[in-house]
Amino acid sequence: MVPWLQPGDPFPPVECALEEPNGLLAAGADLSVARLLEAYGNGIFPWYSEGQPPLWWSPDPRMVLVPRELRVPRSLRKRLARRDYEVRADTAFEDVIRACAVPRPGREDTWITDEMVFAYTRLHREGHAHSVETWIGGALAGGLYGVALGRVFYGESMFTLKPDASKIALAHLARQLERWGCGMIDCQMTTAHLARFGAREIPRSEFMRKLVNLVNYPGTARKWRLDDDLFE
Repeated sequence: MVPWLQPGDPFPPVECALEEPNGLLAAGADLSVARLLEAYGNGIFPWYSEGQPPLWWSPDPRMVLVPRELRVPRSLRKRLARRDYEVRADTAFEDVIRACAVPRPGREDTWITDEMVFAYTRLHREGHAHSVETWIGGALAGGLYGVALGRVFYGESMFTLKPDASKIALAHLARQLERWGCGMIDCQMTTAHLARFGAREIPRSEFMRKLVNLVNYPGTARKWRLDDDLFE
């Protein structure tokens, strides 16, 4: 059993998370700005389906991408060189999160519920959540969103409507974060897709040590603007 959080209850230590299912730590509470910032600052994130209470997770191991370790596959380098796209940040956050919420083929439900959309849009308005968007032919073709605290970016989800659109957004995100001195992109769960870009698993204990040194930077809540020369 995991603890049920009442309003105002602190999260339990991440070491208390279950091994199966991997990382389940607590249930309950809410998705207020204060609660979400507390969660991310302590290496915890919400993930649950419609009809469930909020479930809070801190898996072990944790997949991370260090921005300076970004690997751009050859096929994507060729795509980037074509320059037939535009990459923007924070110009269509709600459109991005709603596109990410659309169920994938073969799956009828989504963990990005209306409650989650509302909560993260509110985080975005306060400068903590961000979108990176790929535009092709004047239309939103793909992108990603996540939460930024200090020098950490917590990636939440991505979507694509055109080939390579989400990959283009991810590559620009990593390059920009490297310039800004970001030390880590939290990818949360292990995927082969992100491993192709240089993401790797680390023990949760190592993730938490890194987190302590990276999150406590004041004045980082702001609207993002990407540099124009990230892939020149």
